Amino acid sequence: MNLPNKITMVRMGLIPFFVASYLYLTPNSVIPALLFIIASVTDFLDGHIARSRHLVTTFGKFMDPLADKALTLSAFILLVGGGQIASWVVVIIVVRELMITGFRTIAVSNGVTIAASIWGKYKTTFQMLAIIVLLMENNWLSFLRPFPVANVLVALAVIFTILSGVDYLWKNREILDLQNM
Repeated sequence: MNLPNKITMVRMGLIPFFVASYLYLTPNSVIPALLFIIASVTDFLDGHIARSRHLVTTFGKFMDPLADKALTLSAFILLVGGGQIASWVVVIIVVRELMITGFRTIAVSNGVTIAASIWGKYKTTFQMLAIIVLLMENNWLSFLRPFPVANVLVALAVIFTILSGVDYLWKNREILDLQNM
């Protein structure tokens, strides 16, 4: 297993610790936020190393987005349970992720690999930033509570979630073979 794939597996391994720390530590604990930040950094690190050292693998193409989705969706679901984010936001994010995952599955079955777009990268970045701010509003970033920083980041995450989903579907619409429905 190459270095980027090991880093991806570390991200997957951090998820249960992040979830447990969110659920079982005090609401003002910084541990969940720190674990999420570390896991988020591994997302950018593994991709950078894989591309720069030409270490892109089939396993990495599968596992990296899966790890990202598992991390962000776990966090969003916890934040809904904690009353920190509206459930409709998470519904939009989950539906987009399921739709694009299904779409990519169809593409792979037709021998087509769909690369991540810049909109997908923005989506992931704003989702992670929104989660970090929401996780830290009870401690280090409590001074931000009077300002709509978290709301703005969540709104941007939703916008880029929708834009990236539409972009994937539109640019690759021939894969759906709509003429033969």
